[in-house]
Amino acid sequence: MSPSRGQLLIISAPSGAGKTSLIKVLVEQEPRVEVSVSHTTRPQRPGETEGVNYFFISAESFNEMREAGAFFESAEVFGHLYGTSLTQLESRLANGADVILEIDWQGAQQVRDLLPDSAWLFILPPSIGSLKARLQNRGQDNADTIDVRMRAARDEISHWDEADYLIINDDFDTALEELRSLIHSLRLRTSQQQSALRDLIEHLLG
Repeated sequence: MSPSRGQLLIISAPSGAGKTSLIKVLVEQEPRVEVSVSHTTRPQRPGETEGVNYFFISAESFNEMREAGAFFESAEVFGHLYGTSLTQLESRLANGADVILEIDWQGAQQVRDLLPDSAWLFILPPSIGSLKARLQNRGQDNADTIDVRMRAARDEISHWDEADYLIINDDFDTALEELRSLIHSLRLRTSQQQSALRDLIEHLLG
């Protein structure tokens, strides 16, 4: 059988909902799953790796790439620009990787318009209180920044019903298993298997 094309799973969540932690463990446990690496003008944080977490570029370089049509989705978040390279994404999908795209609702809408076969998952916290506590416990932001993130979180959450799937990250292990189950079920879609099973279908119908 020929290898099947990979699938694209968009994952959106308010800051502090645990999206990044869930994806990190999923990628460690599922060899076919990869994370799309976006370009950003945001400063590199301690512990982040160029080309693994993001491609960190200047605003000037970002705008040049955007004007050249290098990004098929881009958005401004907390004053910084983020964009996804279509060339990089298509290469991974063509090689059979299941690619996760971590973007907010604005970017998700852009991707769905261009790639309607993609699936969109929204991850929510169990409560507003737990969301704020997670942001505070990260120790990355001051109180004013946390307030800004909380306002942005409510705006992000208001778009939950536009997604195809929904996970509540109350218990980490449960949420991880639900995410893994979603990945496996998406692989069973007819559109995902038609290339790999073409010879078998022709034989069965022969």
